[in-house]
Amino acid sequence: MQLSFKYNDILYSFNTSLPLDISLGVRHDGLGTNCFYTDRPLFKSYQAGSFIGNVAKGGACNVDVISFTPHGNGTHTECIGHITAEQQSITEALHQGLMMARLITVIPEQIGDNLVITKNLIVPIDSNNSLEAIIVRTRPNDSSKKTMDYSGKNPAYFAPEVLQYFKEKGIKHLLCDIPSVDREDDGGKLLAHKAFFGVPESPRMDATITELIYVDDSIENGLYMLDIQIASFQSDASPSRPLLYRLKL
Repeated sequence: MQLSFKYNDILYSFNTSLPLDISLGVRHDGLGTNCFYTDRPLFKSYQAGSFIGNVAKGGACNVDVISFTPHGNGTHTECIGHITAEQQSITEALHQGLMMARLITVIPEQIGDNLVITKNLIVPIDSNNSLEAIIVRTRPNDSSKKTMDYSGKNPAYFAPEVLQYFKEKGIKHLLCDIPSVDREDDGGKLLAHKAFFGVPESPRMDATITELIYVDDSIENGLYMLDIQIASFQSDASPSRPLLYRLKL
């Protein structure tokens, strides 16, 4: 299906049958991306009495019991409930379907032993508050990101002022290919999370952060239509499947 719409008085169109999947899934083979020393996802066949949920073992159908950590195993989308005492659910925060997003690519700065995404790396963003989402791809960007275990490696992170800038620009949804917007071990400060979600001064109940995406180099920088698909979990985070759609003038 070809859909057309106006954005900033410019007519765009996109094909709903040609999505670009930028998610990293919860894998059963133990090879998926991982962080914060979380266990790898565990898939077990459900058993009850003589029933076994595994066709290969004689069952009538496959029924998996899956144990995993959304924040540590693959692409996930989180809300303000991730850092507050109030247990807000991601399903309460993410109301939108399709939204306008801009993809940018940065090379984090080496500052001591840290790789930091600083404000000077961020190109000026649409200033009329009509852009709803920003997608940040970091370099290097090889396929090893798809299976990387980031635990204990102090991966790249955002300087808090960058997320404050995104907030000031009206960006409600941030997507990035790193395990966390904050430093792996920052003593629990979570300053970048707090800046984006407006905690504690001006909490944003409808903002989300999506971490551990993977944007292939074949996907060019620029504007896209974005659809963040989540599972209906009553939790602060859910595994997610962000889809991009190329726009045509």
